[in-house]
Amino acid sequence: MAGKANGRTSRGGAAYRCGECGWQTSKWVGRCGECQAWGSLAEAGGPLVARTTAARVVERAAVPIGEVDAEAAVARSTGVGEFDRVLGGGLVPGAVVLVAGEPGIGKSTLLLDVAARAAVGDSGAGGWTGTPAGGRAPRVGGKGAAGADPRHSDGRPVLYVTGEESVAQVRARAERIGALASTLYLAAETDLAAVLGQIEALAPALVVVDSVQTVASAEVEGAAGNVTQVREVAASLIQVAKTRGIAVLLVGHVTKDGSIAGPRVLEHLVDVVVQFEGDRHSRLRLVRAVKNRYGPTDEVGCFDLSDSGIVGLADPSGLFLGQRTTDVAGTCVTVTLEGRRPLVTEVQALVDPSDLPTPRRATSGLDRARVDMILAVVGRRARVPIGRSDVFLSTVGGVRLSEPATDLAVAVALASAVLDKPVRAGTVAIGEVGLAGEVRPVTGAHRRLAEAARLGFRYAVVPVGVLGAGPVPDGLRVVEAASVGDAVRLTLGS
Repeated sequence: MAGKANGRTSRGGAAYRCGECGWQTSKWVGRCGECQAWGSLAEAGGPLVARTTAARVVERAAVPIGEVDAEAAVARSTGVGEFDRVLGGGLVPGAVVLVAGEPGIGKSTLLLDVAARAAVGDSGAGGWTGTPAGGRAPRVGGKGAAGADPRHSDGRPVLYVTGEESVAQVRARAERIGALASTLYLAAETDLAAVLGQIEALAPALVVVDSVQTVASAEVEGAAGNVTQVREVAASLIQVAKTRGIAVLLVGHVTKDGSIAGPRVLEHLVDVVVQFEGDRHSRLRLVRAVKNRYGPTDEVGCFDLSDSGIVGLADPSGLFLGQRTTDVAGTCVTVTLEGRRPLVTEVQALVDPSDLPTPRRATSGLDRARVDMILAVVGRRARVPIGRSDVFLSTVGGVRLSEPATDLAVAVALASAVLDKPVRAGTVAIGEVGLAGEVRPVTGAHRRLAEAARLGFRYAVVPVGVLGAGPVPDGLRVVEAASVGDAVRLTLGS
């Protein structure tokens, strides 16, 4: 029947479509009946009519899988090791990567550096050279970013499209971070047709669009950045990337809650989604792959953002530890695994008696729901008096801990703060805490212990069963704790 919010509509009346999933209905409703998103329905501009598509002549015939050239999907290094780690080895020709993060966190700086390295061929084996898909040589005319004639280069040019800044502003940033290259082209465009025209004229090996929300198509109604425009712009750039074998890096905005702005379908269309993390008041930046069709999604890249640019940190261990000359109560060190990389991090806790009916709970860098659970376990199972106190928990260096293996360090830091007794020097605590107060085993325990021993830690509290699973690093004393109470006694002596 017409008007029902089940996707079935009549041929008459207004038509509405969900901007998130494309669900359609003949009348407006507040919530999408398919993806359950609120306020996502917009008028589609006419009645809904069932359509069919007739078959047409195939331009490119299907080929046997054994005859497909596998070399076309080999990743090429970007020249930035930490970025390659996140991407799974580098950029694949034809891949579309969405890079999202808060304003001012360093997205444009990193991608400008990547574009310059690709333009000068500083990208490792394979490089960014060769003939574009279709065999057509690039039509270059004019000067490159540094004012030199790019025709002397044997490689394909790189195009950087900016929709938020002028080319002069981008040039100034490139000079500051040392990212000038003769075959790096800049274009300040916000019209999709103009962007596609620039790609047609240059036939670049790599295209950077900063950002996808600032580009709009004249063929689609609405202002730049709305759901329809973002979908059209992304679909057009993806089609060009796939047909011509061009790697495309798209900069995406984020909403107030940190999620990627625009329709959810944008994340499904692209091949890789990369998320920038970090405190704007700190120089440390973490880059994670939320989605990756060409590599793992459990890797993290560490960068140092400064006035001279953004630099990858191959060995970030020690950056997440507090620098103190004396032991302080309420701190505990743990080792978290980000992909295959162990990171030694410090958890800090402050517990203060409260006069409020409901004591305050504040966290930074930790999951609030998991912290509430650990508070209950510490108070009930370890008998630490914590119920009528304000509790503040934080990590050092802006790192975010979401792994269950860090539970034991949080519990020990809380107990240390309540008892006002420092954890013994050179101690790390590794383990997951259960509601019954037990300490559960975690994955990669010996890799974590090896990293702790490398940084000079001498004492480790781990779950039961770790000692018999493999060798213990030299110079590290490892003791097993069956419960939270045991861990508190081993680390604090209480």
